[in-house]
Amino acid sequence: MNITIREGEEKDFPQVLTLINELASFENAEDEVTNSVKQMEKEQDYFKCFVAQTDSGEIVGMALYYFAYYTWVGKSLYLDDLYVKQDFRGNKIGANLLQKLFDVAKVENCKRVRWQVLDWNEPAIKLYKKMGAKLDPEWYNCDFSHNDIQEMKLP
Repeated sequence: MNITIREGEEKDFPQVLTLINELASFENAEDEVTNSVKQMEKEQDYFKCFVAQTDSGEIVGMALYYFAYYTWVGKSLYLDDLYVKQDFRGNKIGANLLQKLFDVAKVENCKRVRWQVLDWNEPAIKLYKKMGAKLDPEWYNCDFSHNDIQEMKLP
């Protein structure tokens, strides 16, 4: 099996969105995806991605990221989603996608690379620990949905 890791393009958005939906299903959060191909096209200046593509053109994995600024360290790369289709796992596709991200982080002189992993995703946690990632159990995610933002009132 020959897999090519390359930068994602606008033409890939339909397949990337399919992977996003598969990831949401894997995380038992199918109903939380509100993104669309049209929205991705409109907002493509805000993210970048790498895709893992077979010789037949099927995209079987992706790593979607963006640059962020953290006050303690400065410019950083934030990996929002990393996903490989189940039938293609175990072939180092995830590791190769991560390598591409770290290559970008080096070229861009990022001071940090950060992402999140669910506490029950043992295969991913094992990979990240093997790579040397520091997992921090002390921090909570604080999220507001679009609707929450519109209705937010200070206590």
